[in-house]
Amino acid sequence: MCRFPVPLLAFFLVVSLVAVAQNVAPLAAPVASQPLSERVVAYQIDARFDAAKKTVDATETLTYRNLTGQPQDTFPFHLYLNGFQPKSTFMREVHRDHSSFEWKDKYFASAEIRSFEVVGVGDLTQQIHFIAPDDGNADDHTVFQVKLPRPVLPGSSVQFKIAFHDKLGEVFARTGYKRDFVMGAQWFPKIGVWWKNSWNCHQFHSTTEFFADFGTFDVSLTLPQNEVVGASGEEVSSVNHPDGTKTVTFHGEDIHDFAWTVEPQYRIFTDYFTGSAGMVKIILLMQPGHVDQAQRHMRIMKETMKRFDQWYGPYPYKQITVVDPPHGGLRAGGMEYPMIITADTAWWMPEGLRFVEVVVEHEFGHQYWYAMVATNEFEEAWLDEGINSYTEGKVLDDIYGPDRSELDLAGMTAGEPGMNRHSVVSVADTDPLTRFGYKFMNSGTYGDITYSKTATVLYTLEKIIGEDTLRRALRTYFMRYRFKHPTGEDFLKTVEEVSGQNLRWYFDQAVYGTQVLDYEILSAASDRDDWAMKNPPKEKKGETVYTTRVLVHRKGDFVFPVDVLVKFDNGEQVREHWDGRDRWVRYTYNKKAQLVSAEIDPDHAIGLDKVWFNNSYVADPASGARRKLSAYWLVFTQFLAQCLAWLV
Repeated sequence: MCRFPVPLLAFFLVVSLVAVAQNVAPLAAPVASQPLSERVVAYQIDARFDAAKKTVDATETLTYRNLTGQPQDTFPFHLYLNGFQPKSTFMREVHRDHSSFEWKDKYFASAEIRSFEVVGVGDLTQQIHFIAPDDGNADDHTVFQVKLPRPVLPGSSVQFKIAFHDKLGEVFARTGYKRDFVMGAQWFPKIGVWWKNSWNCHQFHSTTEFFADFGTFDVSLTLPQNEVVGASGEEVSSVNHPDGTKTVTFHGEDIHDFAWTVEPQYRIFTDYFTGSAGMVKIILLMQPGHVDQAQRHMRIMKETMKRFDQWYGPYPYKQITVVDPPHGGLRAGGMEYPMIITADTAWWMPEGLRFVEVVVEHEFGHQYWYAMVATNEFEEAWLDEGINSYTEGKVLDDIYGPDRSELDLAGMTAGEPGMNRHSVVSVADTDPLTRFGYKFMNSGTYGDITYSKTATVLYTLEKIIGEDTLRRALRTYFMRYRFKHPTGEDFLKTVEEVSGQNLRWYFDQAVYGTQVLDYEILSAASDRDDWAMKNPPKEKKGETVYTTRVLVHRKGDFVFPVDVLVKFDNGEQVREHWDGRDRWVRYTYNKKAQLVSAEIDPDHAIGLDKVWFNNSYVADPASGARRKLSAYWLVFTQFLAQCLAWLV
């Protein structure tokens, strides 16, 4: 049983009295809990949001526990908002990979440190020094560091008092405003992570996300009373002031970031999910024009939470908030932060077009692989985005059925595994999964490799160790490493441990390599045994002897064992297994039957195979499938043309 600390009880008593005095109902206090993480950091932030100017003025008190095992006198901090400036590394990379992107002054954002004090040391504002550890860009101000006059000893704590000013820009990459909508993300000075015996504090890049230590967050937001607020953590108080503002306070434990959103037009929906860790409140903040989709959002949230709880582990927090960005603010959609995610929809979204469900499921999945496991997304993005893309496919397939998880409309169907595979085939040889996020060839290969290839690698891994075994491995990995910043090797070793197999032959190629997997039926034919006779007897089914030869060729450099299914016209089937180590293998049969077909990977389990069209040979091809595909394509192109005509 958790005991309720006396100081915390006194705090909520005071809050309750103030709330009663101001005719505001007090909120229930969060129950104190045992730490789930080491809680390296404790952030206390008091922020005032100016809705007209779209600015934030705040004071931050950060208590950092030195658990590095050595004295520390230099501390780096992220200032992500400074990435939204024309000469930043972030914007240079956006322009490099998207030449059509046009910079506009309204996108400009900034985070300015007004003062920086270290308790017991004094004001060190003049010691702030911007650094660019990744590319040396002197115009990039997304990372700064401060050197203390004396080190913080191992096991000791240091307290930073920081005053800062934010200017938000119009949203085009997950944070900022659109009309009255605001997404406050990556908005405060955030300390780097001591990881692998050094500070890890990368610049903000166009293809990287975030990495931070776990701890507690106590954040107070003062803003106009008409604003509806959602945030990481749980709301513990809301106090109205005579000047028309209110202060809303949130508390979060064992989280590594804090994001918030405000908008007067939000419509609030609530529901509950009960899992193995207890009841979770689901708060849905919907746009007025999307309220008819509220139940779709709630339904997919509960279905997703149910499967994650059963398959991978419990969701330990008491709340999750889902944000529906406005029309025109969709660039804030499809993003994750601890205990709060953004969805993505439009006013026209038929049930069979499952964009709502895909986005909501995907972003909730990040609560596990990003928010709790918390791997280094600058350096090993595949451990979050890729694993999450794989579990997304498994969850959605389980809910809607295979090949229907993305689209099931007007006779057209599409599923997650197939879509992921199609994204991989053209980029498989460009970058390994393990490439640092900002070092990929471009943003396109980053997305296709990190998301889709990782998912396809895991789908193919199912063929080797079994679906149930891989699910057990993912559960073991999650439960063992949540709140601990594991590495890629931690994940791979867990899979090997649970499966009981040495899988380095596969991981070296699929994870660390860029080999292309491609097999083909190079030739296949049946010839009469008596082909050399001058006047051979007339062929007679079941009596004439044929020699059948099937030549299988490994075109790519990826060595993978494959099955080959050979069918004959007497109904007989032969299943061969080839280790794939040589470049080719020939199978020869003498039978009173002719070849009907030969197919590599008849179970279609090897998603990494680049070209499936060359995997089979059919002696007498049927035209029905071709006609069906042509009909689907005709329907799709006509539908697309009508949509474009309507938009124009």
